[in-house]
Amino acid sequence: MTEPLLIARSNTPLYLLPQMANRHGLVAGATGTGKTVTLQVMAEAFSRIGVPVFAADIKGDLSGIGEPGTENSKIRERLQKLKLDDFAFSACPVTFWDVFGEQGHPVRATISEMGPLLLGRLLNLNDTQEGVLALVFKIADDNGLLLLDMKDLQAMLQYVGDHGREFQTQYGNISAASIGAIQRGLLTIEQQGGAKFFGEPALNLDDCIQTDSNGHGVVNILAADKLYQTPKLYATLLLWLLTSLFEHLPEVGDCEKPKLVFFFDEAHLLFSDLPKVIEEKVVQVVRLIRSKGVGVYFVTQNPLDAPEAVLGQLGNRIQHALRAFTPGDRKAVRAAADTFRTNPKLDVQKAITELAVGEALVSFLDDQGTPGIVERALVYPPHGQIGPITPEQRQRSMQGSTVAGVYENAVDRESAYEILKTRAGQSLSGTPQPGPSGGAETAPWYEKLPGLGAGGHRGDSLVEAMAKSAARTIGSSVGRQIVRGVLGSLLGGGKKR
Repeated sequence: MTEPLLIARSNTPLYLLPQMANRHGLVAGATGTGKTVTLQVMAEAFSRIGVPVFAADIKGDLSGIGEPGTENSKIRERLQKLKLDDFAFSACPVTFWDVFGEQGHPVRATISEMGPLLLGRLLNLNDTQEGVLALVFKIADDNGLLLLDMKDLQAMLQYVGDHGREFQTQYGNISAASIGAIQRGLLTIEQQGGAKFFGEPALNLDDCIQTDSNGHGVVNILAADKLYQTPKLYATLLLWLLTSLFEHLPEVGDCEKPKLVFFFDEAHLLFSDLPKVIEEKVVQVVRLIRSKGVGVYFVTQNPLDAPEAVLGQLGNRIQHALRAFTPGDRKAVRAAADTFRTNPKLDVQKAITELAVGEALVSFLDDQGTPGIVERALVYPPHGQIGPITPEQRQRSMQGSTVAGVYENAVDRESAYEILKTRAGQSLSGTPQPGPSGGAETAPWYEKLPGLGAGGHRGDSLVEAMAKSAARTIGSSVGRQIVRGVLGSLLGGGKKR
């Protein structure tokens, strides 16, 4: 039996049971009340028992987990209050990640892996535009075309838009206005630097589920201070990671400890303006992913930020102080108080507004899965450094990482853009080629594709080129249906292909 995780202390120590850690949890509280330090304490505890962790680092403060802490007056005072005489500072094994490749190893996904549902949310599309985007993905999937990066999708949008009438019989109406809206959305994301997220080598999820030579779980930290400035990209990336883990991992049922613990910081961004269809699927994933051995912990200011159906899945709860300055604040305090199992010795609603920094109301699941009676407690100090590390320390950590050099150089293999570029070369050579409906095709639409010019080799029709690409990229013939998962991502997303 894995030892329980000591997180806080009331009159007695409060333990998070590893076998119940995949029943998910919530860390809530106003800004400056100690949520990030609590996240660090929990991540360190999981790492020590061999459980890998993935967490987004919004302010850079979490990076200190990779360096041993040092004593100061505040920590000394906390150790004295908790009567910790044998406390020792230590570091956790860390892997840094960064969509922009500046403060960590690059994180990438292919357009095909992302899928139309999440991409539609990222582009802020309406229902009609999302439907057109889904058709574009369907046409690409049916023809064995992987959409790897943004130029692949731009090329495919241009081609489908210019041949909408020919595709109409098989796939339905394709609005030119919707195609234009999607293209404008892609341009906006590209200007925000989001294009760096799409491409290869795509993140192999197994690289996030590692332990070191001491058997300690590796803490994966996503540098998100810059990413956070593009909230939809930040939220979409985390949702993609969660759903990809759901599709990628096998069923394990109830296990002694989680295979991975996932912390969603600033969780309100995940559910802000979330379409109902995606919200329902996210609830489904949160409900079912525990059977894959994954624990999900939402970190947010207000417990009302998450939908009620999600809150109902969060059995382990740590509530830091909330302010009650407005009617909305008081409603949040009442709601937070009502989620706890009543303690007759504690006025929970009053206590929430009185908690000091580093103090919290804590309720963990017992060994039967029943929520414990809420206790007012002090959170233990972290063993690692509180606050950010230096750029030099970060670089040393990255250079010594097990994935150093794996993701740094982008790869641009043959995909939709290259196939259409080859077709463009054939058209420009003067040889008429069949379009989607079998009729002769003219050149102008190719000239609109970004960066396309003459090139490629002669003799392959578009369909033949598609067939060759499919054989090289997914090992199937044209016409094989690509199977997509619960949020539209490729089943098994994140695996090396």
